[in-house]
Amino acid sequence: MQIGIDLGATKIESVILKNNGQELGRFRIPCSKNYKNIIKDIKEIVVNLDKKYNKKFRVGVCHPGSIDLKTGFLKNSINAKQLNNKKLDVDLSKALKRKVICENDANCFALSEAIDGAAKNYNVVFGIIMGSGTGGGIVISKKIIKGANYLSGEWGHLPLPIFGKLNDKKFVKNKISMMQIQKFTSGKGLEKLYNKKITAREIFDKSDKFTKSIFIKHFKIRLSRALVNLIYTIDPDAIVFGGGLSNEIKSLNEIKNMVIKNMEIKNLNTKFLKARYGDASGVRGAARL
Repeated sequence: MQIGIDLGATKIESVILKNNGQELGRFRIPCSKNYKNIIKDIKEIVVNLDKKYNKKFRVGVCHPGSIDLKTGFLKNSINAKQLNNKKLDVDLSKALKRKVICENDANCFALSEAIDGAAKNYNVVFGIIMGSGTGGGIVISKKIIKGANYLSGEWGHLPLPIFGKLNDKKFVKNKISMMQIQKFTSGKGLEKLYNKKITAREIFDKSDKFTKSIFIKHFKIRLSRALVNLIYTIDPDAIVFGGGLSNEIKSLNEIKNMVIKNMEIKNLNTKFLKARYGDASGVRGAARL
């Protein structure tokens, strides 16, 4: 048995996971804006579970951003900025007097789904998280692929592929970051594009012609174009879709057919799968670390 902890922008969720994947309990508390309080809260969670089960658990933690392999400092935590420039794994290991393994939340999501989730029968798995932002993780042979710069799977930062001729001088002058995939395939990105001060979920609930026939249609087109680059680069056995925005995609077959059309091929062997464990995959993946 081991403890998995999902350290997010608004909550700290923990789970006790048996080796066979059975959960013995899941707990959630609000996440503090103060870094020292976060360390204190996680320590309290683990110590209490140690006492309850009379066992010194192994602990894995998933978190936004990534830990720099050279400096040890956490970076790129956009929605939980209090974690940036902190040595999270070092501080937790010291507080709990044991080695604590920390990993990016999208990587943990992909690991969970590759081990005993929707993609358990596949070797090369790409896990996509489409939530407030767009991220991903690569798992091969049940192991996370991190990369030399710890950037593997961060496809949301890639520029959206542009099909056809591009003659717009104004666009050419824009920074490439303005065309990041996540600007068009994430909850926050869609909300900004829609420009009506409503949530992404509310956008998908609307039934007017513009929203259904144009806005959401173009969201799917852009997503399929982005997936073309992903498949040409990694050629995964399976792509697992998770995150709140992915729940608004009613048919993955529709997206897959659009991808096939854009690739100009007849068949695509890559499986498009909904996450088995949904929002719980991150914390389960943390336990699997």
